[in-house]
Amino acid sequence: MTLTQLKKQIRAGQVDTVIVAFPDLFGRLAGKRFCADHFLDSVVRHGTHACSYLLTVNLDMDPLDGFKVANWETGFGDFKLAPDLDTIRLLPWQPATALVLCDYVRHDDSPVAEAPRSVLRRQVELLGQHGWSCACASELEFYLFNQSYESLAATDYRELRPSSDYRIDYLIAQPTRDEPLMRAIRNGMAAARVPVESSKGEWSCGQHEINFTHSHPLAMADLHTVFKHGVKEMAAQHGKAVSFMAKYAPTEAGSSCHLHLSLWQGGHNLFWDARRRAGSKLFRQFLGGLMRYSPELCLFFAPTINSYKRFQPGSWAPTRMAWATDNRTTGFRIVGHEGSFRIENRMPGADANPYLAFAAMLASGWAGIRENLDPGEEYLGNAYVDPQLDRLPATLKEATDRFEQSRLAQTAFGPHVVEYMVRHARLEQQAFDNTVTEWENRRYLERI
Repeated sequence: MTLTQLKKQIRAGQVDTVIVAFPDLFGRLAGKRFCADHFLDSVVRHGTHACSYLLTVNLDMDPLDGFKVANWETGFGDFKLAPDLDTIRLLPWQPATALVLCDYVRHDDSPVAEAPRSVLRRQVELLGQHGWSCACASELEFYLFNQSYESLAATDYRELRPSSDYRIDYLIAQPTRDEPLMRAIRNGMAAARVPVESSKGEWSCGQHEINFTHSHPLAMADLHTVFKHGVKEMAAQHGKAVSFMAKYAPTEAGSSCHLHLSLWQGGHNLFWDARRRAGSKLFRQFLGGLMRYSPELCLFFAPTINSYKRFQPGSWAPTRMAWATDNRTTGFRIVGHEGSFRIENRMPGADANPYLAFAAMLASGWAGIRENLDPGEEYLGNAYVDPQLDRLPATLKEATDRFEQSRLAQTAFGPHVVEYMVRHARLEQQAFDNTVTEWENRRYLERI
């Protein structure tokens, strides 16, 4: 909604709270709840402040050392949350509440380069300098459990009960059990200006998928982030829990975040050659960049330890670098024709930060155009079983090493962003390496 529309609702007493938030490194919303009148009187014009440490915390909100963007030596001062008034929306699942997303900026209004929204904005602005735009969409998969988040935590996440008793991919009858929540999600998102096309049961027990209507990259990443936030809140209101982990159980399929993308100019899909009725040269260059550079930018597609457990043969997630038309064993699947002709990137998991994932796709594709790369011949067959194909990084450590050494990452995102992302990934790896797992206890405690 527009600011004028929000003002009318506030004055009519229909909105009394405005959430002012920015997406952090993990794609979570961080910010404040304002009384609606104060939002209009002050925040609209001046923004608000938030501690700079929000870019240096881990998932447990512990401030981490070794970052230049914010640290104890500089006193963890404030950055500014600058409202993007194009993102104002009601949150119908919360009473009398609106949300506005923000850019994280310094006090001189220059962007904080390390903030995920800034990273994507930089790539979108590069496209705009060439008169191009981007149409993109994400597909999110998640698991639904018949327990609350509180009860899951009380059992240390050991007694998970998925919402279905068997696999429900495309089935209609069994997912009807979940329809009270899924209907609330579809309708609630539509009312929040997050256009959902459809929902469906996915491959595993309790797994669901939501498809969004396409948009441009920054708006799409915003929609994606609001969706994940809202689904968790609505699930909690129904006494249930959802998980966007990439791989919650070794015997179940991972949850993906397939990204669809095409470039446009003047209402024409630049990926489509109307005369040849096939992909254009620009399409091949863009895809060539994805094929060349996606492995070294994989950290933006797979950001956690758990991400890499999703990359298993026969799991519906890719394991090797290949592209093909409508082939779900490859990392890049080409779908559609004419205006709908596009690239589907099957690498990201549901744990990916959409701002960073879209930024990595745009940076790779733009490098392919600039360097006149070609993706090679379309792959035919089962890419899972072909050892001649290059594989994706197998661990977070490997992905971090490749990202740190990537010349494209340095030029596309800048050294400050690269250093920041590498530091976070190294600390996450260190935290995992220092942990004694249940697997180790079961395997070694008695028998070693």
